[in-house]
Amino acid sequence: MKKVVEPHFNLIDEDWIPVAGAGKVSLRKVFTDVNLKALGGTPVEKIAMTKLLLAIAQAAYTPEDDNEWAALGASGMATKAMDYLEVNKDCFWLYGENPFLQMPGIAKAKIQNFSAVLPNIATGNTTILMESQIEQNLTDAEKSLVLVFLSGFALGGKKTDNSVILSEGYIEKSPTGKYGPSLGFAGYLHSFITGDWLCETIWLNMVTSDNVEKLKQFPGGMGTPPWEKMPQGENCPIAADLKQSIMGRLVPLCRFVLLSDKGIHYSEGISYPAYKEGSFDLSISVDFSSKNPRVIWADPQKRPWRQLHSLLSFFGSSGDRSFDCFQIRAGALRAKSVVPGFGVWSGGFKVSSNAGEQYASGSDDVVESEVSLVSEWLGEIWFSQLKREMLNLEEMAKHLYGATMGYYKKLTVDGKKHAAQATEIFWQFSEKKFQDLINACGDKSGCEVANIRPSFIHFVNRAYNTICPRDTARQLDAWASSRPNLSKFFPKHDKADESKKKEITTKKAGEKWVQREMF
Repeated sequence: MKKVVEPHFNLIDEDWIPVAGAGKVSLRKVFTDVNLKALGGTPVEKIAMTKLLLAIAQAAYTPEDDNEWAALGASGMATKAMDYLEVNKDCFWLYGENPFLQMPGIAKAKIQNFSAVLPNIATGNTTILMESQIEQNLTDAEKSLVLVFLSGFALGGKKTDNSVILSEGYIEKSPTGKYGPSLGFAGYLHSFITGDWLCETIWLNMVTSDNVEKLKQFPGGMGTPPWEKMPQGENCPIAADLKQSIMGRLVPLCRFVLLSDKGIHYSEGISYPAYKEGSFDLSISVDFSSKNPRVIWADPQKRPWRQLHSLLSFFGSSGDRSFDCFQIRAGALRAKSVVPGFGVWSGGFKVSSNAGEQYASGSDDVVESEVSLVSEWLGEIWFSQLKREMLNLEEMAKHLYGATMGYYKKLTVDGKKHAAQATEIFWQFSEKKFQDLINACGDKSGCEVANIRPSFIHFVNRAYNTICPRDTARQLDAWASSRPNLSKFFPKHDKADESKKKEITTKKAGEKWVQREMF
């Protein structure tokens, strides 16, 4: 006799979603509490949960166009989403006859420990560095978050039991499971618009029916969320629809899973096409201008804020455009007309791959950053200033790298590691001042930018002095002769222009700053 599992732990009422400053909250609280500011958890959890909340909002109501979207507002979106959840409450049971985002048919797959499917848990002969890497028993709240994470960010590898096939006549699965469509080969960088509160963030990232019609990578349109109609197998009609629809990308089912008392049944699910095949998440930045499409990958060595000018290139002339992130382009152009300001959040998870196995190793890590923008700034003038200053920072970093290499060359020492360390220190310093630089670019006269540039010149000298000691006479000689020449970055001035007098003062202040750093 088949055992009947009584429905319990409903995701609408139970607390399981990490929120900054509030701990774990329920779906009900997400759409009713205006005091919730932003999602918490790791960057990958934030991406996965943002996509799930977007899917719920879009399933509840998709505006026809931008005017209807603006009239809806964040509060209107929240009300419709909550009404939708009340009607579809039976779709959100973690356990029961139709468990949330789970496939009862996959029960034949062998049971894995949760540590096998989580990238932050040490398994096998992996060295344990932190207590968080030790396998622990998960609560139902934590298991719910794992389900959402695995739907799109599952690591590729042999942890999947691919001996189980649910679609009759489906090709035999490879022993190595394919990486999740939201993760990609090396870890995509995802970007979203952020608002003053969580529901505003969801609303600012919604798409309209007009948008859907123009998105060629989704011939299936908006589609049906998987919790309303789960697929029966890897290649059934429902699975085919999920491959071609926005819902299928917001909540992909790249793994078929089923929770049990002893662990998790785990097998490869729907195989989604990759960005090179023209299919990708709306939050990923893709460049199709050349023969081979490119994406922006998450990179701990290049923090996301350094990609801001690429993400916002649509504000410049057509010649400036390369990478395009629909979520940012559509969201920013709409947001600037309805809210006084908003943020741009970017994050991801860099992974390594070897023989089909994905893992976090060496410098691999999660990354995230967020910057704030004022709507009235945004346009070609502001973007041109931002792009110019970003290019200046890149050039300063190159000067620093070359200067450090020159220093160690004079000491007959290989300076590559030291030069890389110096530039890393420079970028760390610069990140703390980057929001001020963005704000300065909002000044059309350019005076504010001129006033802030010496700060970054100061960071170059600080980094150089940190990595290039001058304790001995030989070191002092190498230090003095190799010191970065940053004179070109001081603002030029015109004596006839009163507005340029500030730049003269800035230059003198900057020179004193450099001199102070010399000794």
